[in-house]
Amino acid sequence: MRPHLHQAVRYEYSNAVNIYGNDVDSLVVLDANNNTISINTANVTSQLATLQTQYTTNLANKAAAANSAISKLTALGLSADEIAALRGQ
Repeated sequence: MRPHLHQAVRYEYSNAVNIYGNDVDSLVVLDANNNTISINTANVTSQLATLQTQYTTNLANKAAAANSAISKLTALGLSADEIAALRGQ
């Protein structure tokens, strides 16, 4: 799942229970006692960028692994139809 702003807040503030708002400047973050948590928007923005980079890297790694597996199966003599059947396509 693609990273979301609320996920970045939770990484930065483990005591965040409720998060309202869809952009970093309008966020309202509450703890378990409904007390407002003051957030550092630069840290949240940085954390979101980190999560997005990790997400993109993971997608690229999965695609590379799939391509590697297909190459190996082809080298073993499987046809494109057989490989597609294994992949559920």
